Amino acid sequence: MERKNISIRYTIFVYFTVTALAASLLITFSLYQRLSTQVGEMVQEENQSLINQVARSVESYLLTVMKLSDSLYYGAVKNADLSSESINNEITLLYDNNKDNVDNIALFTQSGTMVESVPAARLKSGLDVTRENWFINALEKTENQHFSYPHVQYVFDSNENQYRWVISLSRAVELTEGTSTTQGVLLVDLSYSSLEHLFDGVTTGKGGYVYLISNDGQILYHPKIQLIDSGRMQENNLVAADYKDGNHREEFQGETRIITVKSIGYTGWKIIGVTPKNVVSLNSIKTRLFIVFLITLILFILALINSYISSRITNPIKELEKSVGVLEEGNLETPISIGGSYEIQHLGNSIKNMAKQIRVLMDDIVAEHEAKRKQEFDTLQSQINPHFLYNTLDIIVWMIENEQKAEAVKAVTALARFFRISLSKGKSIITVKDELEHVRNYLMIQQMRFKNKFTYEIDATEECLELASLKLVLQPLVENAIYHGMEFMDGDGEIILKVWKTGDDLYFVVKDNGLGMTADQVAGLFSDQVHVTSKKGSGIGVKNVNERIKLYFGEKYGLTIESEPDEGTVILIHLPAVPYGSMIEKNTFMPGYHG
Repeated sequence: MERKNISIRYTIFVYFTVTALAASLLITFSLYQRLSTQVGEMVQEENQSLINQVARSVESYLLTVMKLSDSLYYGAVKNADLSSESINNEITLLYDNNKDNVDNIALFTQSGTMVESVPAARLKSGLDVTRENWFINALEKTENQHFSYPHVQYVFDSNENQYRWVISLSRAVELTEGTSTTQGVLLVDLSYSSLEHLFDGVTTGKGGYVYLISNDGQILYHPKIQLIDSGRMQENNLVAADYKDGNHREEFQGETRIITVKSIGYTGWKIIGVTPKNVVSLNSIKTRLFIVFLITLILFILALINSYISSRITNPIKELEKSVGVLEEGNLETPISIGGSYEIQHLGNSIKNMAKQIRVLMDDIVAEHEAKRKQEFDTLQSQINPHFLYNTLDIIVWMIENEQKAEAVKAVTALARFFRISLSKGKSIITVKDELEHVRNYLMIQQMRFKNKFTYEIDATEECLELASLKLVLQPLVENAIYHGMEFMDGDGEIILKVWKTGDDLYFVVKDNGLGMTADQVAGLFSDQVHVTSKKGSGIGVKNVNERIKLYFGEKYGLTIESEPDEGTVILIHLPAVPYGSMIEKNTFMPGYHG
């Protein structure tokens, strides 16, 4: 019986259907097992990071109010003689600066008499503050500051028709009246809304929430506190008070939850994050990478299967494979074997067109590479502005015509040394000595050109001369000092350049007494806005120098500029203090350097 011809499409369809089915079952099972573990770890890590961030906010809030308490005590109460002076103004000033967080500030004697109150208020009739917990705690533990539970403000009469929730901060203070001192209590009622604000919008995923408890488990903040107070909801806060910092798994009211705990310093408060176990998020980078890995693995397996299948496809495929092998060796001009069924012929034509397209792309890449190299050379050349060279040569010609041969020789020598160091055989890192020599030659030429319109001074410690420096960092800055700081001055210009080493840091200072700049102009030097530079300059701006330093040595290094109009400018250059010789031996220059 004659065997029926089967198309390539049908063969691939059957084999790949079976393979894909088996692979799908394998992927589904493996993915489920892996993601179950991955999601649990991811949720715990994300929750821990979130709770830590909230804890830092709460700690910062508590630190602020405790600093306010210290300022009230040490800045207003402790050094005041209450028998002859009032501290109301000092307390009022501190209250005004913190009234977003503070409702009331009051000072009481040991017997409960109110000495001061800001804003002005009177005690509620019949209230004995000496029986209040915040008062008793402050006098029992005089060295501590004490925070109460949230409560409605009840100490002072209020004209408002609403209840204000506060947290009371109390501490023992020393009161001076004449020659005698007694104990008293400082009370600061903190606005509960300012604490609530720290938790606004904070959740631990869908159905999750964050709440705050005291060290004994009392709820200080809860997004569903009204439901808890009404008995419609319960919280496992008393058990959570015994949890240590970290992630815990608990069963509460038939629901499995992940509990994330972070303690707050000084107060012993705890921030509790609650996340239902069924919350699933696949936004983890690790999960995505794992999925990509699985897909790549499956594709690799399928490629092996495809290779086995292709070996069973008739001779036209083998001939086509040989042609492709020749293409892989780089011979893009080889003829492509086209024969067999429609599918093989179509494939052969596609490979032929692909080879043609590759040749076109390779030609484009070569042309683009050549254009890029030309552009790089043009960019490098453009940094050596011809105006400086033309002006210098004009000076030399003028000196020769006026028979100032010694000065002409001096100028030519300085110019030669200037360009020798500018080129430096293509190196980007040179010694501090060469960098100073480069700028010295530049200053010498410019001083001749401007006919001693300014003076300059270069001072460098001996230990700095053999340290490494980025090339062409001083000359652009000195150039700016001349063209933008002194060109329009009447005379007496002065440029001072100093170099010194402190620890592992190397510093250059370029100081001039020129026209100076405003703060906006200084900020503009580092911005991305287009600056109009002098046509006489090199074109290498301050921003360029700063970015080159950071690129080669890291973000902690760079330029700092201080300038005042009509006062002058001081530029500080910060580099690492690294010996030039050791950098040559290691053949590396710092994290960002690619020299």
